[in-house]
Amino acid sequence: MDIQRPFLITALLMLTSLEVYFLQKGNTKLAMLFPIGLGLGLSLYHAAFGFTAAYRRAIVDKDLSGVSAQIIMLVLAMVLFAPVLANGEIFGNRVGGAVAPVGISMAFGAFIFGLGMQLAGGCGSGTLFTAGGGNARMLVVLFFFCVGGFWGSLDLYLWQQLPDIGRISLGETLGFWLAVPLQIGLLILVYMLLRFLGASNKRPLWPKGGLSFQALLTGPWPLLLSAILLAVFNWLTLLIAGHPWSVTWAFALWGAKTAAVFGWDPMSSGFWTGGFQERALNQPVLADVTSVMNIGIMLGAFLAASLANKVAPTLRMGWRPLSAAILGGLLLGYGARLAYGCNIGAFFSGIASTSLHGWVWIIMALIGNWLGIRLRPFFNLSNA
Repeated sequence: MDIQRPFLITALLMLTSLEVYFLQKGNTKLAMLFPIGLGLGLSLYHAAFGFTAAYRRAIVDKDLSGVSAQIIMLVLAMVLFAPVLANGEIFGNRVGGAVAPVGISMAFGAFIFGLGMQLAGGCGSGTLFTAGGGNARMLVVLFFFCVGGFWGSLDLYLWQQLPDIGRISLGETLGFWLAVPLQIGLLILVYMLLRFLGASNKRPLWPKGGLSFQALLTGPWPLLLSAILLAVFNWLTLLIAGHPWSVTWAFALWGAKTAAVFGWDPMSSGFWTGGFQERALNQPVLADVTSVMNIGIMLGAFLAASLANKVAPTLRMGWRPLSAAILGGLLLGYGARLAYGCNIGAFFSGIASTSLHGWVWIIMALIGNWLGIRLRPFFNLSNA
């Protein structure tokens, strides 16, 4: 079994140091959420559980394997979320779902996010786990993801002047015990329609011979295992943090903190003045839940890549792929701000929370993905 020991030792030292830091600070919440981030990173990397490639394979090759895994993930998450959200609290603490307004700006944001997915070669979670695994191009995407998220936060007020129909939770409107079966039925109908149109699962969701201990340690993991773990980890995030898993808020925050270092005045922006945003901007990065989980995801992916002997960063890339990384990152960041999240915060957590905006998000993002797939050859990016 090949293991990159220097990288493995580095990963273990970093994750141990951070966990000790949270425990010494007495922050039990972050001390529990950080390992969940690590688990998410391991699950994403070892199964190569990406949304971007899954949609590209479905559109180009009619391969439903990745989409099928996502459907299973969504169904399990809905079933786990429903009792908690219906009760409104757990262990005496209030909890709330990922529910956001549905409107023109939100739909446009999802569209350009979908376009950015294919140009960048990743989504919110995909950027984190591939960058954490040593992909140098995705580090470029991550940087411009932060730039785009910060840029979007400055423009968000203008976009919010466009019409919207407000926040709609199907669970609150219809009752969770009706909304969840309704959403599950819709997912089944979508799957049946795709099968009718000629698509199929061209890769196994679970290996015929089972999963060996070495595969569990070094990968690859089956898509089904990752789908189940992602649903469970999202549920645990809901229980501990009081809200579902999200990713892209942290990118906007990192961009704002960097801009402040270079002289930007937060008081010049309504978005960053007052409330949660101002408090987060004035606190350390390691006090922010989403930032801590994102760091955990990257370290989890780094750990997984070290175990799999796949940490091999390279900076060699042509100007067209580099241009796509920059443009894609900007579109991802800007689009996520307008759309109230990405494939995780808006789509996965949104639909698990029975939010209508999660359904609108995926429709518009898929249209953007379709366009992005057709633009990829111009940037010397393969659709294979």
